[in-house]
Amino acid sequence: MATQSMLLDPNAQSYTDNQIVGKINTATDQITRASSVAVSARPIATGEISNTELASGSSKANLDAMADTARGYVKTSPIAGQFKVIAVERQADGKLKVEYDDVAA
Repeated sequence: MATQSMLLDPNAQSYTDNQIVGKINTATDQITRASSVAVSARPIATGEISNTELASGSSKANLDAMADTARGYVKTSPIAGQFKVIAVERQADGKLKVEYDDVAA
């Protein structure tokens, strides 16, 4: 396994609001709500854990020292003028969704 990287073009053409609404209106999948699913059957939501369940700073250092593919989270190290990545996910259709802080380091 090799590490891959890619650049996303934020100026690429995107769907208009009307195109998105059109796709939603023609969708056949049922829309569900997380609150209708038992807590044990869904990911942890905001406020479901407290500081007592969170690890200390030394735990983060230990995780950072792990191999990239074993770590289980994305480590981000932006330099001045770059933006910290918050989350990355590759959807089943191959599209990459990236969330990032909009304030540069």
